[in-house]
Amino acid sequence: MKQRNSKGLTGSTVRLSRVLTVLFCIGLFTGQVRLANAGWEQVDGILSGIKAPQFPKRDFKITDFGAVGDGQTDCTEAFRKAILAAHEAGGGRVVVPAATFFTGAIHLKSNVNLCVSEGAVIRFSLDPSKYLPVVYTRFEGTECMNYSPLIYAYEQQNIAITGKGELDGQAGVENWWQWKKIQSDDVEALRVQGETDVPVAQRIYGEGKKLRSNMIQPYKCRNVLIEGVTIKNSPMWHIHPVLSTNVIVRNVKVIGHGPNNDGCNPESSKNILIEGCYFDTGDDCIAIKSGRNNDGRRLNVASENIIIRNCQMKDGHGGVVIGSETTGGVRNIFAENCTMDSPNLERALRIKTNSVRGGTIENVYLRNTTIGQVAEAVLKINFFYGEGDTGKFTPTVRNINIENVTSKKSKYALAINGYERSPITDVYLRNCAFSNVEKSNVIVGVDNLVLTNVTINGEVHNRP
Repeated sequence: MKQRNSKGLTGSTVRLSRVLTVLFCIGLFTGQVRLANAGWEQVDGILSGIKAPQFPKRDFKITDFGAVGDGQTDCTEAFRKAILAAHEAGGGRVVVPAATFFTGAIHLKSNVNLCVSEGAVIRFSLDPSKYLPVVYTRFEGTECMNYSPLIYAYEQQNIAITGKGELDGQAGVENWWQWKKIQSDDVEALRVQGETDVPVAQRIYGEGKKLRSNMIQPYKCRNVLIEGVTIKNSPMWHIHPVLSTNVIVRNVKVIGHGPNNDGCNPESSKNILIEGCYFDTGDDCIAIKSGRNNDGRRLNVASENIIIRNCQMKDGHGGVVIGSETTGGVRNIFAENCTMDSPNLERALRIKTNSVRGGTIENVYLRNTTIGQVAEAVLKINFFYGEGDTGKFTPTVRNINIENVTSKKSKYALAINGYERSPITDVYLRNCAFSNVEKSNVIVGVDNLVLTNVTINGEVHNRP
């Protein structure tokens, strides 16, 4: 007679059950690997569609158009003339030689490469009137007419900012950055206009208002290259492509510790490559956005097909961030081979939204990334950012993949806070190790969180 255990199962049945359990786990793991690999297999196809613009071999030195490199003479008109000449000639390089050039707004035109030579500094004026007349732009996800970004292009193609020189916005607590403290009335007025569908042409800010400009903004542009330059101390966000396609940000250094001093913020843009960059910022290093609230729904353009690789993130609110303006949606984000390390870097991968902003965020991949330390969490997903759960547009977040990521110090490994009525779904972590974690994971409103070969403080935390 066969021996039965306390549950009435025979030995052979127990062995069969164990075998089936192992096979199920292997199958589940294999399925996860295939799913993750299927995501990464898209990268080559995306990269094949991202090409750097090419320019005729013609140079237009700004000093030939009246620029004086003494750091004091206003060279705004010289930049304008040189760019126009290059554009009308069919394209070429507008060369900034080694010296310091003082200027107001620079507006790029198609087929022009602004080449900032090694040893050259473009120092931007602190006089807001130098960024008038107002231009068509976005402020925190809402379209408006506002001060020009410091370097701006609208509906242009084949444009570039290259070289080993420096762009210095000169922003500080005594000028642009202090506007953060007195902007609330203007911010609220713009948001009301966005919610009530006031035509953009009537949303006029600029003179007398306190909505800060961004440093570099290609708006509705195609084929953009920003390469090699050092970018410092923007009034607000440093690099902000909006409604643009085929953008490369390569080997750029961004340094700025002011309020909202994000490093690179692609918004409602597609086919973006950010590689080899260094970010030391007062806000998010990279923040992917897609419009805000009703104004974002009016346009309804996602950010998609964004590849981030070989970047270094030092200080900032987050290394790779999605949000908080996510109304148009975000999908197909791939980040790999990055390093993040600072007690002043708060999170590694962060997704932030709420039911006022809404939007669908899906297909996010992070792998082969080394984290020295972050102040809060390696992965943070938060549905209660800003206004919290007070709106009618429940966000969707799904298919988040983290693989081969290590961290040496953090408060949390995972801090995930979704809605029970609409949980965050399909979050996969594989082959990750998180050390010196102070507190237990926060897992609220999550469906199908799968951990495979994940260790926290040396303890394995597998969960199917």
